[in-house]
Amino acid sequence: MKRAKGLTVAVTGLLACAALIGCAGPEAEADPQAAVPDRFTGQHLEWKDCGVPKLDEAGAQCADVTVPVNYADPQGPTLTVAISRIAGTDPQRGVMLSNSGGPGGEGLDFMVDVGKAMTPEVRARYDLIGMDPRGVGRSSAVDCEWPVGFGLHSAGLDAVGFAESVATQGDLAARCAATEGARLPHITTRNTARDMDVVRGLLGAEKISYFGTSYGTYLGAVYMQMFPDRSDRMVLDSAADPDEYGPVGMMQAMGPLNEAAFDLWADWVAARDAEYQLGTSRAQVREAVQELIGQAAVTPIRLGEYEIDEHWLPVVLFVGLDSPDQYEMVARQIRTIADAAAGKPAQPDETLDSTLGFALKARPKDNSSQMAIMCGDVATPRDPEFYRRNIEAARATQPLFAGFTNNITPCAFWAPPVEPTTVVRNAVPALIVQSTGDTRTTYDGAVALHEDLSASRMVTLQDVPIHWIFGRYPNSCVYSAVNTYFRDGTLPADDVTCRAD
Repeated sequence: MKRAKGLTVAVTGLLACAALIGCAGPEAEADPQAAVPDRFTGQHLEWKDCGVPKLDEAGAQCADVTVPVNYADPQGPTLTVAISRIAGTDPQRGVMLSNSGGPGGEGLDFMVDVGKAMTPEVRARYDLIGMDPRGVGRSSAVDCEWPVGFGLHSAGLDAVGFAESVATQGDLAARCAATEGARLPHITTRNTARDMDVVRGLLGAEKISYFGTSYGTYLGAVYMQMFPDRSDRMVLDSAADPDEYGPVGMMQAMGPLNEAAFDLWADWVAARDAEYQLGTSRAQVREAVQELIGQAAVTPIRLGEYEIDEHWLPVVLFVGLDSPDQYEMVARQIRTIADAAAGKPAQPDETLDSTLGFALKARPKDNSSQMAIMCGDVATPRDPEFYRRNIEAARATQPLFAGFTNNITPCAFWAPPVEPTTVVRNAVPALIVQSTGDTRTTYDGAVALHEDLSASRMVTLQDVPIHWIFGRYPNSCVYSAVNTYFRDGTLPADDVTCRAD
């Protein structure tokens, strides 16, 4: 269960709320940087074709929004935020913003998929707004010129592997400081929430509705905290605990979940041993994969143009284990890597080539924006020994993922955040959607957010290991609850439990 809220938090929230008119809940926040000059709030949006096939086929248009790099210095440098719009057909339609997760996920075409999960009536009622958050994609993207694509990887199996991780992560942070410099501290969730509110005003909406998944639930909760009176129908799918958000608590929580998801996958693979030859039981499959990682620690496994070592092989598993629909893909990939390790002719398929090309070669580009956002949002411990102790303490119960979910990140070498981390405590209505087996955002974390948002309701998808449900994993019970809320603005009378169709 979630720890009790402190008296200090409550008093601070009450004082902040007193500065707002019609504040939603006793602890909503008054944003000290909410006064935005007319040159931003009065700009004219020039809508044009997006030049993205998925968006163009959906009839979307795109526009660029100019926002200050630093809202505390609105006369200073600016950056561009790219948005898309798929127009609704109802004359009384509203505006629905969105975020696809990450952090660092591009979101211009995200609402194409989400819109397909909506009933025609609901779809007609909204202009669906996609958005690349600041520092991401078309929105003045962060580019730290990393040699690898990802700021998260496994520490490996021993002290040598961990020392390599420390050196690598320190180098990634130094590259960001050197290439991005002065604007880096302002690529944050709070500033993205402010960007969203500028977009709201430019679209002529008094309030926004919102759909966010994964990190997008944290962004949505932060927006609700900062702009409670401008938040309408908010759906947070696969929700993060705002008190644990960041590269330590949030990552650590993923360890047991991914070990459990691996066991489910191993059962599936063991039942198909004639095809994948990784073992006839869960234990045998687990042993085969652990031996593969051990081999990669001694000699990286050559697969095509790639060398897969102990730092990156667990990442391949992590990427694939967030949906049961991907079991076959993961099994095929591990079989290919095992063949390569045994010296057999092997080449990565298109999906594995994409994963390895991104992780090991930063192809087509790195995702340094992910670390920019997380490190800019939350301060993390700087002592490498903190991470080493956590890794070793978790190895017994998390033999595959302890080194990944507890590892040091570039944030340990980052400049401190320029703003305090947002404390989310408010009574803005919201619908939280969560599966119990989610490998990215924990069920306990969603329950914690539900408690933080005192007027929220929660829809639980029981016993399905899926991350992001509405628009990705059809379920009649979940889809009905979300569509009803978006249609009527009416939350369920009580929390709802759904099961797989």
